[in-house]
Amino acid sequence: MDRKIRLISTDFDGTLVAHDSDPVLDPGCIELIGQLQRHGALWTINTGRSVELLESGLLDFEFPIRPDFILTSERDVFRPSHNGGKWEPFGDWNDRCAQAHAELFNSAQSVLTEIIDFVNRKTKARVIYLGPAAEGVVATSEEEMDRITEFVEQVRIGQPEFNYQRNTIYLRFCHADYHKGAALAELSRLINIPREEIFAAGDHHNDVSMLDGRFAAMPACPANAIDQVKDAVRSARGYVAEREFGAGVREALLHFLNGDALKR
Repeated sequence: MDRKIRLISTDFDGTLVAHDSDPVLDPGCIELIGQLQRHGALWTINTGRSVELLESGLLDFEFPIRPDFILTSERDVFRPSHNGGKWEPFGDWNDRCAQAHAELFNSAQSVLTEIIDFVNRKTKARVIYLGPAAEGVVATSEEEMDRITEFVEQVRIGQPEFNYQRNTIYLRFCHADYHKGAALAELSRLINIPREEIFAAGDHHNDVSMLDGRFAAMPACPANAIDQVKDAVRSARGYVAEREFGAGVREALLHFLNGDALKR
C-alpha cells in the first residue's frame, strides 16, 4: 500500500516505549519517524500523560527526536511555545475542554458518588483525587478494573456524557466528547491535514477512539496491543503488526508507505 503520511499520531507508553525491554525504544522506529519529519511529516504524541510527565518521559528514555505537537491527558492539544517554555495551548480547545469537564462533574455528582462508594466498599482499588475532586481510579489488577468499568457502564446510562478513559489498571473520569480521537481531530483541523493523510498507532483501551477509522485513515497497532484495539484496527481496515512496541509501529508505517526505499 502506497500512502502519503502527513501526520503521525502515536501513543507513548506501551506503543513507542517498551518499559520492560532493553532498549525501551526501537531504534528503527525512532529513526523512521525522524526521517519522515525531515521529509515534511508532522509527529504528535497522543498520550494519557500530562505535559510534565510526558516531558520527563522524553528525557528519561532519551528520545533523540522531538514531537511537533503533543496531545496530553487524553484530551488537551499543545503546540511548541512562542513565548518561552516548551508548550502552549493550541487554540481554545483546552479551555473549552476544561469548561465542559467542570460542568459535567458538577452535574454528575450522584454518578461519581455511586462509583466512589462502589470502589471503596467492593474493591481494593483506590480513588485518585485532584484537590477535592475525584479524578480517577487505580485498581490492583486488570480483572478488578474490569469489574469497576462494568459498574461505571451501568451507572452512566442515565448520564451518557459521563465517561472514562482506561489504560491497564488506571482509569480517568472524563466527558464523552473528549478523548484521544477528538484531540487528534482538533489538531488535524488546526493544521489542515485531512483524515486520509493521518497515521495513528496505539495499544490499549484509551487508544481505540483514535484507531477506529473516524479520525485517522491509517490506524495501526503493535502485536502487544490488547484484543479490543486489534479488533478496532481491523474493523477500520488498518494494520495489526506482527512485531511489538516500536518495532510494530515501524512495521505499520512501512506497510502504509510501501517503504521499500526507506528500508534500504
